Formats: sequence, structure tokens, C-alpha cells
Amino acid sequence: MNLVMKMEARKIAQRYAVFFICVKLGDSATITNGKLQQTFGDHAMSRAQAFRWHKMFSEGRTLVENEQRSGRPSATGTDDNTARVRELFLADRKLTFRMIADEVNMYPETVRLILTEELGMRKICDKMVPRNLTEQQRDARLSAVFDIQMHYGEVAALIYLISHLATSFYFKK
Repeated sequence: MNLVMKMEARKIAQRYAVFFICVKLGDSATITNGKLQQTFGDHAMSRAQAFRWHKMFSEGRTLVENEQRSGRPSATGTDDNTARVRELFLADRKLTFRMIADEVNMYPETVRLILTEELGMRKICDKMVPRNLTEQQRDARLSAVFDIQMHYGEVAALIYLISHLATSFYFKK
């Protein structure tokens, strides 16, 4: 279930709660809002929305779904967009939100939501560097340090060593 569907399901559940508390129990809008806050906590609809839905249900409305509106439909959390963003991200993990957004013709914030909320990613623009070097990589790095030391002296070798220390655990075998 994608993010848009989860949010819509939560809204519908809260509207059913308002409908049953309002119509069946006859509670006031303030009491209804308090029960929503108690039940749904941080995810409860705002006070204004609770009062608006309470009024509509009190006046006889029975549908909890939104009425159709004109305008461009939201394409944020569709499965196609999620798949396109996932493919781009997995192809090149160095891409930024903005670069992916330009490629798939979406807003950068939409791409961020897809990557963080739907795909569970934490960071997108970190350079992935292997933490443990293979024996061959370690030997090649040691060889480079000795070559630099022979040609340019101790200081150059030390600078090279320090600059590459961040990408590997040089002293571990």
C-alpha cells in the first residue's frame, strides 16, 4: 500500500469515527474532536476539519469519501512513479532529489517522499565507499604509499596516507 492510499485510509477511518460519534451518539463537535484526538493522537485531523465534518454529518451527509473535484489528479504516490524513482536511484545512488525529479518530471519534494516514506531510504546523496579493503586493494594502497615516499619523501607519503585513511581501515587486516 503506497503513501497516498495509507493517508486516505486514515482520513476515511477518522470520518467514520466522526459520523458514528456525531450521528449515533449525538455528541457535540468539541466532544467529537476530543475523542478523535484521544483515539488517533498525532495523526488526528485538525480541529477545523473535525468541526467541518461534524457539521456536514449533522446536516444529513452520509458519505465519508471526498466529493469529486475538478483539477489535475495527484500522481505522487502511484506505483509507476515509485518504480521509476526506484529504478533511477538503484542505477545511480549519487543522484540528488532534484536530479531524479528532473528525470521523472516530478517535484523534488515528491521524490523525497517516495524515497523516504515508500522506499524507506535515509540518505540519497552519500558517496558509497567500501569500508573494508580486499587484500589486493590494501597491498596496492601500501605500494602507492611506498612509491610516493621514495619519490617525494615522507611528507607526501603521509599526506597520501591521511587522505585515503577516511575511505578504508588501513591498519586492519
